[in-house]
Amino acid sequence: MITKIKQPFKPKIPIISIPQFSNSFLKFSIKSKSRFDQKSGNNCRLLWVDESGKMELLRKLNRGCFRNSLKKGQKVEIESVNDGEDVFDAASAKAKLQPEHLVVMVNGLIGSSADWRYAAEQFVKRLPDKIVVHCSERNSSRLTFDGVDQMGERLAKEVEDVIKRWPGVRKISFVAHSLGGLVARYAIGRLYERPTKTEIVDLNGSCLIREGNVSFEETVAGLEPVNFITVATPHLGSRGHKQLPLLCGLPLLEKGASQTAHWIVGRSGKHLFLTDKDNGKPPLLLRMVNDSDDLKFMSGLRSFKRRVAYANANYDHVVGWRTSSIRRQNELPKSNLQIKDQKYPHIVNVEKVYDKVSSLEAKKMDDLEEEMIEGLTQVPWERIDVSFHESRQRYVAHNTIQVKTYWLNSDGADVIEHMIDNFHL
Repeated sequence: MITKIKQPFKPKIPIISIPQFSNSFLKFSIKSKSRFDQKSGNNCRLLWVDESGKMELLRKLNRGCFRNSLKKGQKVEIESVNDGEDVFDAASAKAKLQPEHLVVMVNGLIGSSADWRYAAEQFVKRLPDKIVVHCSERNSSRLTFDGVDQMGERLAKEVEDVIKRWPGVRKISFVAHSLGGLVARYAIGRLYERPTKTEIVDLNGSCLIREGNVSFEETVAGLEPVNFITVATPHLGSRGHKQLPLLCGLPLLEKGASQTAHWIVGRSGKHLFLTDKDNGKPPLLLRMVNDSDDLKFMSGLRSFKRRVAYANANYDHVVGWRTSSIRRQNELPKSNLQIKDQKYPHIVNVEKVYDKVSSLEAKKMDDLEEEMIEGLTQVPWERIDVSFHESRQRYVAHNTIQVKTYWLNSDGADVIEHMIDNFHL
């Protein structure tokens, strides 16, 4: 009788391929013959290497390795570049037709270019030959802790680099989420250019104007500014008054947060809680409601044909309703927010403000918040209130409003559709 010797169990160890370097990213492909892998799909992960050499997982598990990959029959091309992703229509690119409208999408705190992936694809699918979308990556992950000013400078440089890649663009729009809205406001202050006129004097002293050098319009990065759209952006900061709903409006917690935020999110925390005092200057967010010598914040904002603020009316635990919609407490809609349009079930209120609103409450208030409201409402805004009250995804409303991760935030798709339907070309 032959006795079979039972071999000890040896778990199958996944074989990890040699890392493939692509700029500041490492791509690891995990291959295994285990039957479990047949159901797991693509096991590729993208890791970001920061300056200290530490790695952070940037892409959520559901996204897998989607860079430069297209679904069968998909007409949207996604091109990875050093500073983010360019999303454009493949057919137009093949025909060498360059769109004339650049849409820059900016991520929020601890975000990345992937946060706007769904929205970017929807924009290009709906407006294929008219726009190219750039999802910014220059301020991603922990780089979002560096402060609104440093991030704004980086974004401004990134926009200039993108325009060099797309020399055919003539117009520019911004779509920004959360902290990214403040960064975009800073960047346009840097990129804003006043109307210029070149005069040439002939030998007789007569003034001649060369048409090619004449610009009677304000520009941002040399382009015509059209849409400036913010989504759940803390325009008034996060200091007190329930501007950070997570703290439940408790004065003790709000005071503690303002004193310790910089320990967690660096200079960005100081800017959000208005505790920065660089060289004795007022807080940055307060300075950003006026022009300065070299930064034309309000002129840049005013130059856009439209300014839109999408705001969560409830369940956003990160950014309060008032700060994201640039309102005083008594200006918030009093009636119960109800679904009014089946096409956009989560859009519950649309308000177009063309004149600066003054109120009795404004006269009583004399603080930084009131100064910011007065400054920002010098220009017209469209306020779009959003509510996910009846959605299962309401507790992650801050991300759902931009559809950050489709399987988790898909209920925000109608907000993106509303954004595209009202987008000015």
